Amino acid sequence: MKRDDRLNALLQDMALETQAVRMGIHRTAEREHAEPIFMTSSFVFPDAATMADAFVNNSGLSIYGRIDNPTIDSFCERLAAMEGAEACEAAATGMGAILSTVLAHCQSGDRILCSTGVFGATLQLFQKYLQKFNMQIELVPTTRLEVWESALKTPARLAYVETPSNPTIELVDIAALSALCQAAGTLLVVDNCFTSPALQQPLALGADLVIHSATKYIDGQGRALGGAVVGRRSLIEPVTTFIRSGGVTMSPFNAWIFLKGLETLQIRMAAHSERALALAQWLEEQPEVARVNYAGLASHPQRALAQRQMQAGGGVLSFTLAAGTREAAWAFLNGTCLMSLTANLGDAKTTVCHPATSTHGRLTDADRQLMGIGENLIRIAVGLESVEDLKADCRRGFAALRSGS
Repeated sequence: MKRDDRLNALLQDMALETQAVRMGIHRTAEREHAEPIFMTSSFVFPDAATMADAFVNNSGLSIYGRIDNPTIDSFCERLAAMEGAEACEAAATGMGAILSTVLAHCQSGDRILCSTGVFGATLQLFQKYLQKFNMQIELVPTTRLEVWESALKTPARLAYVETPSNPTIELVDIAALSALCQAAGTLLVVDNCFTSPALQQPLALGADLVIHSATKYIDGQGRALGGAVVGRRSLIEPVTTFIRSGGVTMSPFNAWIFLKGLETLQIRMAAHSERALALAQWLEEQPEVARVNYAGLASHPQRALAQRQMQAGGGVLSFTLAAGTREAAWAFLNGTCLMSLTANLGDAKTTVCHPATSTHGRLTDADRQLMGIGENLIRIAVGLESVEDLKADCRRGFAALRSGS
């Protein structure tokens, strides 16, 4: 057996940080060390019979960029291993991964349960568009397990949750909810965007499918858009079919960026978590702050659950200002200058935003109230800068808030 073949046979049982660097490498005849980028729309066959076998019998040879690509395949293989999954499928964006998963597994008339603590665009997709197909969308409070239990007494095809929630950092007890879903015959889909497999592995806790916005921590530097779905092969295959037919396909160049991002994921997540915890603890001491939401804080109401299902608190925190107005929140934001005023997260650069008018700005006031997103809520996705410099930037924001500028 060749050296690379021996390594690939052993990798499945190696540690996550090793898989993040080595999984999915299949060298070409050029003997490259870094993963190659296959920037081609189609693939050439040596003869008609081989071509027919690839198209008709799915022989495994690459056919067309919308259907498969070796660089994308490498990314999927690596992410699947890191999540402890049988299979993975990549999509053009995180939202594309969500849409593909729902349309692959649900049909008209199906009932879908959705946690209240999800990204604004996710809720819009469910409420504004999926309901056009007569799918019944029911919102369930993120942390209320007894409400989930009651809701699951009525047949539901799929339950969708994001944990920690965006932006209030509420947690779903994945193991407990998965037990309820399994008993009810409902697929449990977990959005793992805020933690990545470096900090949380929902499949090991009983989830059926895991969704990623690779745009966030998997990339790690805010360069490329992408999404992924991981889980059992039988559940991924319908998603693959939809993505190939619907054209929600990841770019090979983006897949290469994500492969590089996965190599440093665990190191970065540890650094993000360390800095976020330090900033969250400091924010708790500031008189301008009413409450800090961060899974790593001792004061978090679900601290025991966080310690049980997460390796660390992650890089995202939010806090409410003692001054309860939009004007106060905007004054804070406008007073800062180091933190980037943008709605993205998972970047090496710290970002800050006002969820009520950005990430969740298109929702109704009633939905924002249901999700706990007030006008005085600020979200910070802590990057890799000095914590002391981030504190100084927050001080600038608080000074602007006090002066009313």
